[in-house]
Amino acid sequence: MGLLNSISFQRLQTGIDAATLRQSALANNVANVDTPGFKRSDVSFESLLQQEEKGIKSTLNAKTTNPLHIQFGSAGSVPTPTTQTDTETSMNNNENNVDIDREMALSAENQLRYNSYVSLINNQITMMRSAIEGR
Repeated sequence: MGLLNSISFQRLQTGIDAATLRQSALANNVANVDTPGFKRSDVSFESLLQQEEKGIKSTLNAKTTNPLHIQFGSAGSVPTPTTQTDTETSMNNNENNVDIDREMALSAENQLRYNSYVSLINNQITMMRSAIEGR
């Protein structure tokens, strides 16, 4: 197994990809705020990751005697970010459902997530470099 092939590193990489895809979707939503009939889209990744982590089962048959014990076993997989279009709602008389204030707030939240993912990747690489160099 390579140093950068761990499941946590792959999840962070996919998180960055999801944040990039989400930013593109949010920019498209903002660009079409006045387009009649336009329906906003969003990207799901974090919720898929949480569902994936809840479904992790141990393959080692480890015995846990307390519900606070940490489960271990298979690491699971990395879900693929998905883009969804909200076709059910409308905000304006022109059947558009883009709220510019909401889109800007989601964009700021997405930027924070992206920065967090990059920071975590940098920390992992720094720890690996320290372990390899022995400093």
